Amino acid sequence: MSDASPATGVPAEQPGVATPPEARDPSTKRADMVTIADVARHAGVAVSTVSYVISGKRAISATTRQRVLASIRTLGYHPNAGARALASRRANVIALVLPLRSGIHLPVLMQFATAVVTTARTYDHDVLLLTADEGPAGLRRIAASAMVDGVVVMDVEMRDPRVPFLRELERPSVLIGFPDDAAGLTCVDLDFHRAGEACVDHLAALGHRDIALLGAPAVVYERDTGFAHRTRAGVVDAARRHGMTAVAQPCEEQPEAVRRAVAGLLERHPELTGLVVHNEAAVAHVLAALPALGRTVPDDVSVVAICPDEVAERAGPALTSVLVPAEEVGRQAVSLLMRKLTGEPVPEGTLLSPRLTVRASTGRGRIPEQRRPR
Repeated sequence: MSDASPATGVPAEQPGVATPPEARDPSTKRADMVTIADVARHAGVAVSTVSYVISGKRAISATTRQRVLASIRTLGYHPNAGARALASRRANVIALVLPLRSGIHLPVLMQFATAVVTTARTYDHDVLLLTADEGPAGLRRIAASAMVDGVVVMDVEMRDPRVPFLRELERPSVLIGFPDDAAGLTCVDLDFHRAGEACVDHLAALGHRDIALLGAPAVVYERDTGFAHRTRAGVVDAARRHGMTAVAQPCEEQPEAVRRAVAGLLERHPELTGLVVHNEAAVAHVLAALPALGRTVPDDVSVVAICPDEVAERAGPALTSVLVPAEEVGRQAVSLLMRKLTGEPVPEGTLLSPRLTVRASTGRGRIPEQRRPR
């Protein structure tokens, strides 16, 4: 006769024999003793459901998945990575291709990376971070090694040399950003064209007629980086639609370079009353340069930026801004990749709508001295 309970598989208590605490309550076990069956009992689900949550092989409802993950955390369960990989033929690792190039603002870049890593962990995946600018060769190397299940690619250029290889890659991939031709790819990003338009629409509604874009450093445009080109196109298109005068120029990140850029703009365009800034590293320097050059914000010049909320809120004055939703973009990129890993259909392109928050840096447009009737 078996000494185990048929319902649970846990040894039944015998008269005069003490049952170990961990047999009654798996949460008292050491983490290295906890089994997948313990997790299933704790969560009130089948062992196969726990397995599917861990492997991602099948879609599990969000409620059940969260309950299983909570039990895993409570019990301290750690699946054997080697056995899991052999059983699923997966590495449970995704690659984040994040080339550290000049002209890219590292703090914002790390917000995207953190979102990817954090979201990947909710799917029981780790992240292999690739920061060397290796182009297609780097993708080819990781694809040949079988180290990763899929790839998330950042800093996408309009004519990105990695795109042809990604189309042929046997492993699924997601791009944070859009190349010029996104056919056959899975891409997600803020709609930067619409973000540029939203900034101009706001300034136009306040009565501004002469505006400028201070964009990313010149090297970013020279690389044909998609987000920079699309923002500039959005600003120019919206200004044309409103009958406004608009100029656009790159801007370096160093304080003195920013001051020279702002001074040059005001010298060439003294009638300017609105600035759109798409350069997170330069935003604070722009706000410092304007009063030093005799222009107050927002009385003389209104400033609107495309940046994370924390950058806008820390500025003085607080910046009217369009949010760069790094956390949401990173989360969606990983979610799309996991859906591709399980064979679910996904949209080719996901563009997040811009959200503009009005703060203290924008006000009614004034008529500059040069244009006032005499």
